[in-house]
Order: sequence, then C-alpha cells, then structure tokens
Amino acid sequence: MGNAKAFLTINRKEAGYRPVHDRIADYGEVEQTLNMEDRMLQASRCMECGVPFCHWSCPLANLIPEWQDLLYKGKWFEAYRLLNSTNNFPEFTGRVCPAICEKGCVLNIENQPLTIRENEAAIAEHAFAEGFVKAYPPKSRTGKKVAVVGSGPAGLAAADMLNRAGHAVTVFEKDEYIGGLLRLGIPDFKLNKEIIDRRLKLLADEGITFTANTEVGKDLPVDKLLSKYDAVCLCMGSGVPRDLPIEGRELKGIHFALDFLKQQNRVVAGQTFPAAEQISAKNKKVLVIGGGDTGSDCVGTSVRQKAASVTQIEILPKPPEDRNPDTPWPYYPNILKTSSSHKEGCTRRWSLASKRFIGTKGKLTGVEVVEVEWIKDASGRMTMQETGKPEIIATDLVLLSMGFVHPVHEGLLDALGVQYDGRGNVQAVKPWQSSVNKVFVAGDVTSGASLVVRAIDAGRKAAEEIKKFLEN
Repeated sequence: MGNAKAFLTINRKEAGYRPVHDRIADYGEVEQTLNMEDRMLQASRCMECGVPFCHWSCPLANLIPEWQDLLYKGKWFEAYRLLNSTNNFPEFTGRVCPAICEKGCVLNIENQPLTIRENEAAIAEHAFAEGFVKAYPPKSRTGKKVAVVGSGPAGLAAADMLNRAGHAVTVFEKDEYIGGLLRLGIPDFKLNKEIIDRRLKLLADEGITFTANTEVGKDLPVDKLLSKYDAVCLCMGSGVPRDLPIEGRELKGIHFALDFLKQQNRVVAGQTFPAAEQISAKNKKVLVIGGGDTGSDCVGTSVRQKAASVTQIEILPKPPEDRNPDTPWPYYPNILKTSSSHKEGCTRRWSLASKRFIGTKGKLTGVEVVEVEWIKDASGRMTMQETGKPEIIATDLVLLSMGFVHPVHEGLLDALGVQYDGRGNVQAVKPWQSSVNKVFVAGDVTSGASLVVRAIDAGRKAAEEIKKFLEN
C-alpha cells in the first residue's frame, strides 16, 4: 500500500466526457482521459481493504487492489500483466463495463469509489502504447480442433483460452464482421472499433482462425461441424428481441433497437444502404421504449442522426437517485442511471405502459400510453395496475429496447437437438456443457442477456471445461 492516507486526502476525479456540442457531431468516443499523474493519484486512493468487496463484486475476480498499487507506483507493465491474468480484454471492459466493482468499493459508502474502470482502461491503453501487449503463439499444439460459434466477448474469451492451451481454434461468425455485439451492438461513441481490430490482430497472430459470413447450421451443416471438430462451444448470444405485440404493431416506423444500432455501426464502418432500408432518426420525433443501456445507446445515436426530439419511456417506476434500501452496499444498487447519451438531450419518463400504436396510411404517428403503478400482492410479487388516463405521445420512429427473450432456436440449435431451459436458453446440464456430447455453452446463449464482463468470465470457464474434456 503505497499511500495509506490517499483515500482521505485525494477526492475521486473522473475523466469526464467531451463537450456535448462537440461529441454529438461525430461518432468518436465520448469519454476523455486523465493525464498520467492524475491517474496514478486516483489509483493511490485504494484502501487495500482487508475484505476487498471490489474483488468480490467483479465477475472476473480481477485482483483490483493489487493492480491499483502497481499503477500508483508506476509499474505499468506489472499492472497490465496482473490485470490480463484474469481479464482477456481489459480494453473492452474498461470502456463498456458498468463497473460493478466500484459499487462494491468501500469508498462508495461515501459515494467516492475508486475510479476502477477508468484505471483499468488506462492500464490497457498504456500497455498497448508501450508495446507491452504482444502476440504469444503457443509453443506446441495438441492436435485437437475446437469450433467456437459466435465472436462476441464470450466466444473471443473462450477462443483465447483454448488457443493458449495449444488447441486449434476456429471462430465462426454469421455477420460480416468479427466481434459480435461488441462490433455491431455497441455504438462507436462508446467503443471505437479500432480497439476491437487491434485485439483481433493479436489473436489471429497467435493462431486463432476467424471465419466471418458463415452461419453454422446452414453454411456449415451440423454433421460436418460435429465430425470435423473435437469440441464445439456455442457463444451466439441471446438473439430474439422482446417484442411489443399491441395494436398497430404493423405500422411503418417501428423497429427493434438492435436493428437500428447495427445499421448505424455499419454506416460508420463505411457501408451504405438504399433509402428504403434506412432506419433514420433525422428530423423525427423518436420514442425509445425501454430504459436500459441499449435504450440509452439508441438515444445517443438518434441525437447524432439529428432527431427532432428524443423521448425514452420505461414501464418500471423511476429508481431512487441516491441510496436504495432494497439494494444496499456492497450490492449493485438499483438507482437512477444517467448516461452520457441522456445528457445530450432526452426526455425520460417512467411508469408508462404502451397500449397501442397509432398511425395514418400505414405510417406511425403516435403511441398511446397509460400511467401504471406497481403494487406488491399478498405473495410478495409485484403486479402492475393502470392508474392514469391514456395519453398519446406523438412520434415518427419507435425503437423497441426491451431486452431479449432467448437465443434463436431455428437453425443450428434445433438441428443440434440441444435441451432448453424454462426460459428458452440452451441448458447447461453439466457445468458449461449442453445436453449434446462435446457441445459446450458460454455467455448469453445459456444465461440470458447479461454484461460483457460476465460473458468474458463465462467464456473463460467454458474453455476450462473444454480443456478437461479434450484431455480425457
């Protein structure tokens, strides 16, 4: 512990965001960085707690106090090596993770947690800039071949760990780009895609084969998949979005959030689309239905597309802005989250249920909503009751951002004959194993939609089970 009193004398200092008028004019990353001296001072604030709840909170079990101390002492190489020992892609999580660790930080009791996520990103970027991050192909190969289906964070983490063990790994991706939702689901203003390309080059140099534009189960039939590879890891994510099947759903102008975000990410990458296929918010009154991170990304993207206005509604009540007794420290708090996108211009409303879509001549013109109240019944379950009069929110474009139901069953999963759980996810009948011999699972395909950091953790753990399977 380099500075035993730093947490008493140095306040939390965040890097902050680029000015609103500047950042909404492009798709560059909105978050700024601190200079090296300030970053090291922020790391010095770590209390080296006897029970590090940050470590307990992190799905990857990152050794947070240890690499904070190394960062404070200027030992950047050692800090990166320790960070990378538990996290394959700290440059990703340092940008897009909700920092569960910070919510568990003891200093968060006073709302002054350590800037763990920003420190993580700083270590990763310094390591790349100084050439610490290099390709290290395995010195020997086992002769075993593994197929990883899906190139999101779970798939990339599983592939990385299996390749390090000497297995020949091929990653299949149905889209034209490698990266899964890291590539197409997260806007460039949160995660610049050059960051992904930089890591993919390293993985390829280490021997991983990436095959894009290949839908396993169709372009590569199941029988060939199972006969060619000694093990298969399913990492396709949760691809069926939750719909809103109310009156007027067929009107033009209603789209799933991910379709909107994917198209814009492709546009930023240089692709063009015919006018009839474009999902554009320009000069439109946009309504985002759903209050999560994906909805927030829709807000920021709509603002950059020059929407006339952006409104985001949520069926649940507005969370508390500060402490929530239902989720006390050190648990992740259910409190109001205001993203950089919300600060760019957005009207937010809560406790609104959508009743019907309204339109003329087949085009959307509004959504009828009603206020609701959530009441706990005798069994303790929350039930929804309408409490207000219906009102109409005028809108030209609705983006449905209500989460995902389960992975796509049609095609590969049904052809494999995997067993599903009660929610429609692929069931792990043994740790990280599906009901089909030598077919493993990791990430949202088995857990349901979750966080990037949890997907990386799942990929690592599935890889360990695959290694044991191949050894036996």
